[in-house]
Amino acid sequence: MKTFLDNYSNGVMEAMKNFEADQFEKIIALIADIYKKDGQIFIAGNGGSAGSANHFVCDFGKNAVDFKSGKRRFRIISVCDNVEKITALGNDIAFDEIFSFQLTNLMNEGDILIVISASGNSPDIVKACEYAKTRKGKIIALSGFDGGKIKALADACMVARLKTYEQIEDIHLVILHMIVCYFKEHPKVLGL
Repeated sequence: MKTFLDNYSNGVMEAMKNFEADQFEKIIALIADIYKKDGQIFIAGNGGSAGSANHFVCDFGKNAVDFKSGKRRFRIISVCDNVEKITALGNDIAFDEIFSFQLTNLMNEGDILIVISASGNSPDIVKACEYAKTRKGKIIALSGFDGGKIKALADACMVARLKTYEQIEDIHLVILHMIVCYFKEHPKVLGL
């Protein structure tokens, strides 16, 4: 049992040690820029990654800018938080369009799309990225393995170079929490 625990935690810690600081810096710059422009951020993920996306909306929307300060907080929306809408779109249109279809109604030119996909190849996530590009949107991707298709579409991408979905999802949640904490600790980046 100890060997399993050590192997799992060592894999996660090793991936964290290999975070690409330049990609994290790009993510922060993109998000700070959209805040200053009063733009919107959208986020999408499948399965466990949908849970991480919704978790991030909660934390980021509430905590990235001190709610006691009275300052405007980030405008962030998850396109994976309404199971009724997702299943209706999947059934009536196509499951690979469940996110891009929603973005056609919501996304303004230049908004940000954050996508989370362990494989980096989820068809619905790829189509959402392709749609965001048509709106001159900026794409932030969190991926695993070798980055997949979304890495090539992204303006900034952090890849958890691991081979198990569970560990990749652990890393993605850490990155999302790091984004929240960075803005909490550096409000001047937002001009606050």
